[in-house]
Amino acid sequence: MTHLHFVNSHNGQLMIGNFTASELANRFGTPLYVMDEKYIRNQTRMFKASFIHPTLLSEVIYASKAFLTIAMCKLIQEEGLSLDVVSGGELYTAYCAKFDMNRVYFHGNNKSEEELRMAIVYGVSTIVLDNESELELLLPLLTSAQKVLLRVNPGIEAHTHEYIATTKNDSKFGLSTADPATLALIERLIREPLIDFLGLHAHIGSQIFESESFFKEAKTLLNYISEHKLVVRELNLGGGFGVAYTRKDQPLSLPEFLRSLLEHISQTLSSLGLSPMKIMIEPGRSIVANSGTTLYTIGSTKTTINQKNYVFVDGSMADHIRTVLYGAQYTALLANRMSDVCDTQYTVTGKACESGDIIIKETYLPPCTKGDILAVFSTGAYHYTMSSNYNRLPRPAVIFVNDDQVRVVVKRETYQDLIRNDIGA
Repeated sequence: MTHLHFVNSHNGQLMIGNFTASELANRFGTPLYVMDEKYIRNQTRMFKASFIHPTLLSEVIYASKAFLTIAMCKLIQEEGLSLDVVSGGELYTAYCAKFDMNRVYFHGNNKSEEELRMAIVYGVSTIVLDNESELELLLPLLTSAQKVLLRVNPGIEAHTHEYIATTKNDSKFGLSTADPATLALIERLIREPLIDFLGLHAHIGSQIFESESFFKEAKTLLNYISEHKLVVRELNLGGGFGVAYTRKDQPLSLPEFLRSLLEHISQTLSSLGLSPMKIMIEPGRSIVANSGTTLYTIGSTKTTINQKNYVFVDGSMADHIRTVLYGAQYTALLANRMSDVCDTQYTVTGKACESGDIIIKETYLPPCTKGDILAVFSTGAYHYTMSSNYNRLPRPAVIFVNDDQVRVVVKRETYQDLIRNDIGA
């Protein structure tokens, strides 16, 4: 049997850290989000060690929308990364975790006055403006200079799903570098006395496997800076580094790629006669996705009159939305029978009252029986974050496993939690 490179088994049992998945499922219940803390820390350290250059300042900023809890904020701070937040809720989580606000970047394409005021009161280092309307909202709130970046759209087409491609010319995010109004806004930002304009931010999409897309992004932005003789101290290239969800996925070798990206930028700066600037990236998925495994308990199976095999689990699209949302593909195995031959094709589906409640459209597993533990891999990014209470289903618990240590970082919701905000409850 072939596994993803980060999947470990022993004596036919899936291992997460030093625990069997079955042991974790029995102890904490299912559905259960399991995060390998050691893997996350190793990824953060790899990014920090690889994204360095002898002549350029650099910074790694964790894109918290991928997965954010108080425990995750503390881990990111311990590992020395900065933090990207995109909402008042993410900012509040960081604040409650006592995250260093000097290392927080506040993104988002429609920040409210309340959110901008929060950012100022909390002392957020840098606000990433998405458009001129946000500037108009921000200026009356300022009493001292605020560092800002401007999100621009360099028009780079990366091969990814249309919902997670962010630099098409008609994207909801940022301002096109082809639009003269963008340059006019930059010139205004430079003139505004209460704005400390640092530079530009861009993000070309997510789940990208081609290095050329990132090289092209950097060169396009640097050419723009050079052409218009802009004084830019910081250039944030965003994230989007793809990960393996199935064995056919071929992610970049990040250590080599990150070093080559910085060298490419250094050479481009030199050829354009530009001064060195700080280069930032915002990995999220590539830090946490492969750390996560969702464990489910199988309830029953069904074979239709057309000989389609279903296996039903105790979760649903409420805890695993990306298959429905993006057509995302995943790898699954029976955690308690890892050595068994996978010779039966199943559609893995949940208990939500929707025909589209599909977790995996087609996968091969051993003949499944009630009580088996199904493990779905690479669910560390955008699963807990995007989970919901559809059908009034309580959200699963989240646990961190680090070798022989395990801790709950998000409690399992109860039925009482579901009605907590109901009037008359």
